[in-house]
Amino acid sequence: MLEMRGITKRFPGVLACDSVDFSAWAGEVHTLLGENGAGKSTLMKVLFGLYRPDDGEILLHGKRSEVSSPASAIAHGIGMIHQHFMLVPSLTVVENVALGLRSGSRLRLDLDSVAEKVAQLSDTYGLHVDPWARIWQLSVGERQRVEIIKALYRDAQLLVLDEPTAVLTPQEVDELFVILRGMCERGRALIFISHKLHEVMELSDRITVLRDGRVVGETTPDQTSPEGLAQMMVGRPVKMAPDKEDVEPGAPLLAIEGLTVRGDRDQVAVDGVDLEVRSGEILGIAGVSGNGQRELAEAIAGLREVESGRIELVGHDVTGAEPRAVREAGLSYVPEERMKEGAVGDFTVAENLMLLNHAEEQYCRHGVLRFGPMREHCSELVRSYRVKTPSLNTTVKSLSGGNIQKLILARELAAAPKVLLAAQPTRGVDIGAAEYIHDQLVKRRTEGMGILLISEDLDEVLGLSDRIAVMFEGRIVGIVDRAGAKVEELGLLMAGSTASA
Repeated sequence: MLEMRGITKRFPGVLACDSVDFSAWAGEVHTLLGENGAGKSTLMKVLFGLYRPDDGEILLHGKRSEVSSPASAIAHGIGMIHQHFMLVPSLTVVENVALGLRSGSRLRLDLDSVAEKVAQLSDTYGLHVDPWARIWQLSVGERQRVEIIKALYRDAQLLVLDEPTAVLTPQEVDELFVILRGMCERGRALIFISHKLHEVMELSDRITVLRDGRVVGETTPDQTSPEGLAQMMVGRPVKMAPDKEDVEPGAPLLAIEGLTVRGDRDQVAVDGVDLEVRSGEILGIAGVSGNGQRELAEAIAGLREVESGRIELVGHDVTGAEPRAVREAGLSYVPEERMKEGAVGDFTVAENLMLLNHAEEQYCRHGVLRFGPMREHCSELVRSYRVKTPSLNTTVKSLSGGNIQKLILARELAAAPKVLLAAQPTRGVDIGAAEYIHDQLVKRRTEGMGILLISEDLDEVLGLSDRIAVMFEGRIVGIVDRAGAKVEELGLLMAGSTASA
């Protein structure tokens, strides 16, 4: 169905794709795997007409084709399902499917006929969803189905799925995989992009690995393992889970009682939460995005007003305290949106590392900054945390996502906190950087730090946590010890079932 031959794409100073060959056959799932910056997104943007290649050609059904725009790609039967849903929440399923389509000879689009075809596609592929429901009324899994219906409605024979499981529960992932397999059985081709290696092993027929813009290997699930794929991606052996020593938890360092917090739309986002994080433990918060995790983190860090309840940090009541007071009481915070809340993109590496402690006595005397000690401190952090940067004067926005995250972690841990609040610490970072960040978190736990880990990646939560709390619609619906935690149980809790709590 698809052949991409010798695809080369250059940007100023970067060879993003270097003579890449890639193909997809009708009836197969071909996974495209690689670290951030390996060239996956560039290659798919070439396929979808968002970029024009500098060299190479695209053949569809054996014929050379010019894919010059997304409209051209859709006309050629190519569909793309993005990680972040491209849906209008206030419109119905039918209206979202019809959005952008021509109305034909009528002055108005016949939504009833669109709804009829949507119902047919739903029955054929098991994509059960109410055509007249508004998007905001649907679960995350149902919204994913709407995205697939949109592509099928436009008769896409080749579908690119970019991280389609990122916001789904384990049960929803299983349902999605059944649907995708059904699509392949009816002759469609799927290109699957994911960083979750166990999902890659489960769904793929073939796997192509990119590194530094080049194809470094092609394999199949029965010829490799998750460890083998990770080594192909990074170029060295990678630990799939950090080594954790048995540590006896100590006294509570962070205690939350009856915490209620409102969201940006004045709705109750955190609803009467009770939590306790002890010395020498990692408490993981699992849940699908949008269930109050962000508001909980911001309230603890002093960035969001507390409506009711109490937050105690190392024996100090910090309920409603300013962020600086919370920090001085012993909390460091790695926020989920690193470029919005964790770093200043136009500041240098050194300036970002000194953002929070430049006024301390060793770096400032009588109101005058001491640049020598500051530079020594920054150099040591860059070296210790393996932040890859041309220099301390490089602007942070020039760094990769993984290096920005390591920089933020270095700054926060350098404060020697009693409690670390880490929200989505490896979101969007490659497998090598994630391995390093995980090792740092486990190391600090062993040293007696209390860590509250908030992550939508269930594998990450399971790999790092000593206890796991599950959030659903702002409430803690269950807390389980890691030793007894089961993926199926956690998935039910993430979907709101309290039967196993």
